Amino acid sequence: MITRFALFEGSVKSGKTPEFRAAVTERLVPLWRQFPGNSDVRVMFGEERDEGAPEFPLILAITYPDKEAMAGALQSDARNKSRDVTGEIVAEFFDGRIHHHVTEANEYTG
Repeated sequence: MITRFALFEGSVKSGKTPEFRAAVTERLVPLWRQFPGNSDVRVMFGEERDEGAPEFPLILAITYPDKEAMAGALQSDARNKSRDVTGEIVAEFFDGRIHHHVTEANEYTG
């Protein structure tokens, strides 16, 4: 399994948290669910963090069965559409950056 995380690092613009959350859940999540080959889409809103730690008000995690499925999703029309909407939401509600992290689960057989 491969999970690709989009880490929203920064802060939601002052007083815009409810609108930011609504935009993510109503506009972005449905697009992310359309990424071909995904087996799971998770959205985690950061409520608390350790003092001095980077602020991640949003973490997106999309899981795929393998690297090939992830690569196909990143080339898809669904991703292109989500990229445009993400840009709109970031411009309106967010100050910061988005970066990505990919993890591969270790599977053990016994």
